[in-house]
Amino acid sequence: MPLYKTLTNRENTNVYIWKITESEAWLRTGLELSENSINRLFTMSSELHRRGFLSIRHLLREAGYTDQHLYYSIDGKPHLNDGRNISITHSYEFTAIIISDAPVGIDIEKLRDKIKRIAPKFIGYEQDFISELDESIDSLTVIWGAKESMYKLYGTKGLGFKAHCYVEPFEMEIRHTIARIVYEGDNLKFDVYFQPLENFMMAYILPAHNA
Repeated sequence: MPLYKTLTNRENTNVYIWKITESEAWLRTGLELSENSINRLFTMSSELHRRGFLSIRHLLREAGYTDQHLYYSIDGKPHLNDGRNISITHSYEFTAIIISDAPVGIDIEKLRDKIKRIAPKFIGYEQDFISELDESIDSLTVIWGAKESMYKLYGTKGLGFKAHCYVEPFEMEIRHTIARIVYEGDNLKFDVYFQPLENFMMAYILPAHNA
C-alpha cells in the first residue's frame, strides 16, 4: 500500500509511516540506491528486513529526500545531508521516519505479552503509576518506546533504560507525556507522543517546549 499515515505534532516536524504489504520487487521499483545501500541489502538474509529497508527509502521520497541524502555516522545514527534531524524505526510490517529541525527519536513495537516479562529490566521510576494502569501491554510498550526513542536521540553508550531514562505518568487516551534523561550531568526533558497502529505502538520524542 502507499503511505499509511503522516503526523505533525509540532511545526517543522513530520512523521511518515508505511505499512509493508508490497513485494520486494515492487518496493525496489523507482528507487535509486547508493552503493552503500545496495551493499547493505545484499547482507540482509531476511526478506522482511529488505522490504523494510526499501520501504524506508519510499518514506524518504515522501518527505522530499532520496537515499543519497541519508548517511550514517560511525555510531550507526542516521543523518540527513541538509542538517535536519531524522530517526528511523522498523518493526515487522511497519516502518516510520521522523524528520525535524529539532533532535528526535522514534520507535515502533509490536504489542506482545513478552513486554511484561522483560518489564523489570526497564521499569524503575515508573513502577508506582504503571501498577495503577495494571501494567497493561499497551502502557508498558509506550514506556519502552519512549526510552528506546531517548536512546536513539541521545546516542551515548552507557545510557540505561532503567537507571537514566524516566517517563512521567500518562493516560493512554491523551497520547502524550513527558520523559527525561538524567545522565552524567545532563538533565534533558522531552515531549513524548504515542500512537496505536493496529496491533503496534509507536512513540516518538522531541525536546520539551518548556525544557
